[in-house]
Amino acid sequence: MLCHLMRIYNLIQTCSDSETETESKQSSFSASNLLRGNWITVLQFWFLTVLLSLVGLRVSSLIVLEFSLRAVSAWASAGLDAKGRGLDLLLIQCQFSLGCALTCTLDFLHQGALHSSFSLFLAAALSWALASASHSVWRHVARLYPLHSRERYCGKCITLLASGHTILASLQRAVVLAFAIAAVASTATVYDHFLSQKDALKFWTPLTLCYTMLVVYIQEDQQRQTGREALLQTVVMRLGGLLVLMLMMGHWSDVLHVLIGFLGEAVCLLPSQDLLKAALKEEEENRAPVTKRRNSQ
Repeated sequence: MLCHLMRIYNLIQTCSDSETETESKQSSFSASNLLRGNWITVLQFWFLTVLLSLVGLRVSSLIVLEFSLRAVSAWASAGLDAKGRGLDLLLIQCQFSLGCALTCTLDFLHQGALHSSFSLFLAAALSWALASASHSVWRHVARLYPLHSRERYCGKCITLLASGHTILASLQRAVVLAFAIAAVASTATVYDHFLSQKDALKFWTPLTLCYTMLVVYIQEDQQRQTGREALLQTVVMRLGGLLVLMLMMGHWSDVLHVLIGFLGEAVCLLPSQDLLKAALKEEEENRAPVTKRRNSQ
């Protein structure tokens, strides 16, 4: 659902440019991944649902706290300025972490419930309904928005034409709210499973400090580098640090769950290469005037 809404936003922004730019960008943007088949979307959704159900609550909580720390580090280091530069990349990278956040929140709310499994099944069904609706809107917009936005006879396209520019800000607020709630649930889970044991703080405090420094370094290194390879390298370093942490202080089941997390990140990021490409291209275009001004000075 997140990717579909971001694709809709990108297409609306592309169509708001001049006609010549629209034709060239839209032809290259829609030729590859715009109209992905229904069966691929269904397969990706349910495979990701299975992976999220396999990742344990302990590892999911650590993934949520790690991404929250990295997001705060991005804001603190001015990775996102007033124009929202870098926001697309952060939203694209949060897909699997957002799934872990929703899982942690639901598990935390359903603790001690008699029908918790049934509630989780209903949540998965609701997620599927929302994903199907967003995919249907995306297919309609990808095919007909350039025509309907000019002719102004389609209710969906007219609504997007009037309020489509707010999609990215709405997604940002929703993701921030989801991670804020999940951070509370994750903190309680980490305390119950890791910090409540005797003398646990003596081991976890230095490890947590080292891992925090690693996250900050990864964030600064990502700002210096550009390209999809750097983003994939960031994912490997993030989960690699978590894997080392679980090898030292966790259980073997936690190690297995971290390895499943690698697969979950791949399932989320590999189909989103078109979004990564568009976000990186926009970031390079935004950096170009700044570089020219510095060179002229």
